[in-house]
Amino acid sequence: MRHIKSLALLIAPALAACAMVQASNPAPNGLMTWPDLLERARPSPSTTISYGADPLQVVDLFLPQGGGPHPVVLMVHGGCWQSEIADRRIMSWIADDLTRHGIAVWNIDYRGVDRSGGGYPGTFLDAAAATDALREHAARYHLDLSRLVAVGHSAGGHLALWLAGRPRLPAGSPLRQPNPLPVRAVISLGGLPDLEEAARSENGCGNEVVGRLTGGHYADTSVPRLAPLGLPQVLINGRQDRIIPVAYAEGYAAPMRAAGDDVRVRMIDRTGHVELIAPGTAAWAAAVEEILRALRIERHPGEGRDPSSESRGASPRDPSLRRGDGKS
Repeated sequence: MRHIKSLALLIAPALAACAMVQASNPAPNGLMTWPDLLERARPSPSTTISYGADPLQVVDLFLPQGGGPHPVVLMVHGGCWQSEIADRRIMSWIADDLTRHGIAVWNIDYRGVDRSGGGYPGTFLDAAAATDALREHAARYHLDLSRLVAVGHSAGGHLALWLAGRPRLPAGSPLRQPNPLPVRAVISLGGLPDLEEAARSENGCGNEVVGRLTGGHYADTSVPRLAPLGLPQVLINGRQDRIIPVAYAEGYAAPMRAAGDDVRVRMIDRTGHVELIAPGTAAWAAAVEEILRALRIERHPGEGRDPSSESRGASPRDPSLRRGDGKS
């Protein structure tokens, strides 16, 4: 149980930060809480690979059975870009679940804004280096980099989209590097892709952390500034998510579509923030459906969406948005 307790300690600051809010505005009945996920037995990766000297500059690789070549999900955890709140291990359950579909998962970690070397440009350079390290290890682990999809949760949803947009980074940016690894599609789970919006509006991460992440540089960090990305994007959000305002999804999608991108939004009813990365939920089933579609993997009979669990997205001015049940 030691691994569960240590991971729970990483989430504890987020829960404490929102405790007063929860007391006056309790979570809707039936929604998952972090202990509902963290107290499950945590799957172990096939191997852990370092891409730098810092303890956080590592990747957990989850491999499916079989000899490959395996399609790959590049997975990016959330935690409000803060290592104290969460690390890659919070994604272990869904990473393991994807291996059952024949998918390898490259589950990256990075230094958050609360770690030496994190923030701008370090957090972004870490995520980029972790991604590009796939090239070095693809042959050994039989990974098919022509079938690479990025999946990110919460703050990781922003980074997953940003990683896909690296070819669009402006010249002269310290984040721009030659020959970034191409990403085929992105699935964002309760993400915050528009950092300028996140810096001025209420959300579970707060506004101050965005400034720490970007240092005021939005031209090369906020995904809408990189439009069009030129690849399919799916935003999956919980209708009852009180951490990431549901309006963020359509607020991002509309201008990206106008710029020429293929962006779809799926709102999952009776879903908060935790369900998005919890196997066995309607939200994660929707995510798997989109991942398989992006990788052109045929679903098994009985898999797919539960139409009764979905609803259309909220208006960008939905007055019901609240800050709530723990950061990620």
